[in-house]
Amino acid sequence: MTSSPAPRPPLDPVRLVTPAGWRVELVEAAPSTNAALAERARAGEQPGLVLVTEHQTAGRGRLDRAWETPARSSLTFSVLLRPHAPATSWSWLPLLTGYAVQAALADRLPDIALKWPNDVLVDDGSGAGRKVCGILVERVEAADGPMVVVGVGINVDQTLEELPVATATSISLETGEPVERTGLLSQVLGSLHGLQGLLDDVGALRRAYADVCVTLGRTVDVHLPGGAVRRGEALDIDATGALVVATDDGALTVAAGDVVHVRSA
Repeated sequence: MTSSPAPRPPLDPVRLVTPAGWRVELVEAAPSTNAALAERARAGEQPGLVLVTEHQTAGRGRLDRAWETPARSSLTFSVLLRPHAPATSWSWLPLLTGYAVQAALADRLPDIALKWPNDVLVDDGSGAGRKVCGILVERVEAADGPMVVVGVGINVDQTLEELPVATATSISLETGEPVERTGLLSQVLGSLHGLQGLLDDVGALRRAYADVCVTLGRTVDVHLPGGAVRRGEALDIDATGALVVATDDGALTVAAGDVVHVRSA
């Protein structure tokens, strides 16, 4: 018989450290923090709002994949941003967000790494990474100009039975210890806030991202819309954040929005 997890404490807004210029709103439940924040942006909400929910009931991942977690088992939040960087750098936002989460978790999970474009994995180098965080970044057209909603979902305290797929994991499963979510949320928000400046130096961001991206150097299968699959070696991340793959037919460059999956072959 599977035992029920111990009661999970709520996030504590009093102890939460909010980055300068940001403001945090905590709700008990929401279908999707990204959808809620996008709606508010179109209604006039200003950048800097962080919407956090204890229980996301109808979350969405990339390509509208469903994503849901038990109450108080994860960190699920979205941030409304209007980057000051040139619009040509905005394609790096999903990768920057993954890098910020990876940096925030590295002291807890030594094998934390990134799978292009923005999956955060525990990966020991064997190629069988276990996903601990998913990210969805969406552009929103507001009356006073475009903004982005940056959605993050971190598996914190799920048991094996609570994880959606066998290739996922949680921080507590990896460390064998309980995780204090309020402090972790403070750490992740601080990392994302502090690293935004890398959008002004895409060269530095590209190098930092490549250092922790386990996709590079591996043979991968690129699954394209329509069912086509291209195999090759992941060589590089180009200046726009796209993945460059060496195939038998030459170099293939794919942006995150152009692929269904990139998987180790």
